[in-house]
Amino acid sequence: MVVFDASATSEDVTGAFSTQIRGRTFVITGAGQPSIGSKIATSLAKFAPAHILIASRTAKKVEPVLQEIKEIDPSVKATFVQVDLSDHDSVRQAANEILAAAPKIDVLINSAGIMGLKEFTVDKQGIEMQFSANHVGHFLLTNLLVPALLAGVAEAGNARVVNLTSSGHRISPVRFEDWNYSGGKEYDLWTGYGQAKSANILFAYGLTKKLKARGITSTAAHPGYNADTKLGAHLTWDDYDGVFPTAKKNTGLDFTFEEPRFKTYTQIAATPLIAALDPELPAKSPAYLQNSEITETPAEYVRDDESVEKLWNLSEELVGQKFDY
Repeated sequence: MVVFDASATSEDVTGAFSTQIRGRTFVITGAGQPSIGSKIATSLAKFAPAHILIASRTAKKVEPVLQEIKEIDPSVKATFVQVDLSDHDSVRQAANEILAAAPKIDVLINSAGIMGLKEFTVDKQGIEMQFSANHVGHFLLTNLLVPALLAGVAEAGNARVVNLTSSGHRISPVRFEDWNYSGGKEYDLWTGYGQAKSANILFAYGLTKKLKARGITSTAAHPGYNADTKLGAHLTWDDYDGVFPTAKKNTGLDFTFEEPRFKTYTQIAATPLIAALDPELPAKSPAYLQNSEITETPAEYVRDDESVEKLWNLSEELVGQKFDY
């Protein structure tokens, strides 16, 4: 068993699990540069995967990543598919394109995300934007890609889905009674982020519950924090002070940032890569990973069976489609 600590780098992880990369197909959302997804993609490219497909909103941001993959290893197939995760028509179109380009998927890494929108904003369907882009769009895309994941199971014996989450899940549970903030009247940026990150974990549990018997498992990975990805570039340090009272109000728990407070650009990809590659993880899934290891978060609301089912049912309602497995 390979053991890593909080200082692990993407190079450490891919080097240790290189046999889990070679010849396999990886689909990554939101891997424009600079991002955690882009670092995951270029780290994988060093060990001869068959295909890296990046599904992202902006081609211009993905082009440097595709070029870097080509420079690392010209034999690796690298594909871009445009998708706006907040637009369900776009997600359905992208799913069709992904299935055509990658009919077999070994690992789907849902890394796209947004954080801390200061103003209440809704997507094309009327869903609050953080919940939409971080969870609902990924819920729809993942389920539409299940046929390709099952093809991965048929060839390799298993397939997996990695949902990037955050310790921000400890700010708020999913607000099942008012998930859209009374049309914005009850909205604040950190509750919005916390709800979305809690949903990422609940979705990993729900997907594994429904598909583990068929060889598909899912984990939720908190990569840590790094300013280079620009995820929070629109926020000030004073904005972050709002995390603590918001978490206390929503959960009754004190929020603390874990150590290390910040990770380097290469360290931030390590935990998601462990979730994607460690051959021992499917048997232990569903799970929440932080600082390179499975961790039991104190927030029970991200793993209880009732909330898992509630989120699945709500998500089906929001995308207008049922997924029965």
